[in-house]
Amino acid sequence: MYRGTKDIMLPTTITGSLPRPSWYTENLGTRMFLDAMVNRRYREQYIDTLTCYLRDQELAGLDIVTDGDCRFDDDVGGQSWTSYPPHHMSGYERANPRPTPAGRGGLWFPRGHILHDYLEARVMPTIIGPVGRGDLQYTALWKTAQRLTTRPVKFGAVCAELVAFASQDRHYKSVPDRILAIADAFNQEYNELADAGCPVIQIEEPQLHFLAVRKIQDSVITPDLMVEVFNRTVKGLRAKTEVWAHTCWGNPSQQRMHAQIQSYKPVLETYNKVDADVITFESASSGGMDLEAIGKTIKDKKIAIGVIDHHTLQVETPDEVAAHIRTALKYVTPERLVISSDCGMGREGMSRRHAFYKMVSLVLGTNMVRKELGLPQAQCLAADERYSLVVPAK
Repeated sequence: MYRGTKDIMLPTTITGSLPRPSWYTENLGTRMFLDAMVNRRYREQYIDTLTCYLRDQELAGLDIVTDGDCRFDDDVGGQSWTSYPPHHMSGYERANPRPTPAGRGGLWFPRGHILHDYLEARVMPTIIGPVGRGDLQYTALWKTAQRLTTRPVKFGAVCAELVAFASQDRHYKSVPDRILAIADAFNQEYNELADAGCPVIQIEEPQLHFLAVRKIQDSVITPDLMVEVFNRTVKGLRAKTEVWAHTCWGNPSQQRMHAQIQSYKPVLETYNKVDADVITFESASSGGMDLEAIGKTIKDKKIAIGVIDHHTLQVETPDEVAAHIRTALKYVTPERLVISSDCGMGREGMSRRHAFYKMVSLVLGTNMVRKELGLPQAQCLAADERYSLVVPAK
């Protein structure tokens, strides 16, 4: 069901995360969100940060905003993205977390590589009983953001297989059993979120493209299983809300998970099988090399392309953004095209100012193309010359 992107031509958004303000010093940790919000200092810092995130997106002129992943902690490589669910779901022993074995889920980086720190930071609770949704409290998190803005707030969270790959397990007999149990628990949480009115739910990183490029030959962890996991996670949601499947090539500490730029081509047909309204693709960092293949293969869903590279501090110009969109429009109709960032801006490696002006360029470049197509343009207060403090020389 199209809700967030309904009736908007070339809608703009970002993937999710934004850099953490230096004054946001409180961490949620293993506390439940509603319990933490009883604490005056945490509540003040959380709401202030959330307000800044939303206002920056409004000033840039984005159509669909996010909560900036405000619930996540100030950790190495954005580890909270994966660790939040194990620390808040039932079935986990949280008192005695353990490092995830190296290589689990296909992840391995040698000592001396920046992402080796990311591996060492994967310290997770252990599954000791049937996994349940516990106290994820996604609905409370979304409501806290949505009541601060009139724009639709997109809520995103990690996929079941990544949580399963990172978790130690003393309960389930097989990895698929563990993954599917987590997917079913997520599904209950997402259905409550959809019932509360969340307009867009984004599931982040179904592992189809990573399986392909890592050339993992496994009779158990297969593309078909990954499709089943995603579809069980979102079962029943598309009748209530708009569902996005976010894909990219990683951003721990603003790093790619592969040294070389990779192509989506081997798995595009498989992505047609996921039960989603919108599929996102990292495109800016690869120079749009897959745009033709994506447009020709993904037929029955909307396509969100990244026109902003989250790996670099160089702010893309509006002209560069517009050129990228024009290329995409050769293969995707305006009705089906969504404009986004490649991935989240992260909490480690990029300043808030860099992220803000990347969002501004995203909107200004999209406005250039909208104008060419005779479409309404978004207001971008950040670029309104009437409010410049610098007077042009005569």
